Amino acid sequence: MARRLRPVELDFTRTAPVRLVFVQEVAVPPERVFRALAEDVSGWSEWFAAVASARPLDGGAGREVRLVGGTRFRETVVAAVRHEVYAYRVDETNAPGLRALLEEWRLTPAGSGTRVQWTFAAGGPGVLLFVLRRARGGLGRAFRGAVTALEARLAAEEEGPGSARPHPGRQQ
Repeated sequence: MARRLRPVELDFTRTAPVRLVFVQEVAVPPERVFRALAEDVSGWSEWFAAVASARPLDGGAGREVRLVGGTRFRETVVAAVRHEVYAYRVDETNAPGLRALLEEWRLTPAGSGTRVQWTFAAGGPGVLLFVLRRARGGLGRAFRGAVTALEARLAAEEEGPGSARPHPGRQQ
């Protein structure tokens, strides 16, 4: 059953009880990364192995995301600054214990590519916060795998039709 979470805003990335920040550079310009994050929401399942499906809601103001394993999120986009930041908060979920969750993707030009920074900001009871802190390594691996797969996907798109590479970790 879906539960409502506390509505938080972008400043939650600085004040959340748990803040996990991950960074990786890709050889893709920020505008292409931003487009994949914010404008091709349904494409997330093609490069983020944990995402089973994603679809935009309310003309792009929200999202519905289902993870592999059955966790569901209904989200509100709280920031979409073209080529710079894309952030969303979870409004409803079936995940136990969460009281607030916001994710921010910040893009910074880096040479001919992009520095991608993902901040996972969460609130909940002490035991959940302990578990999330312990999950840092797994979330980091998921982020690195997703960003690497996104980079490969965007490079394949640039090369043209027929050059798409299979998603790492997902059977074709």
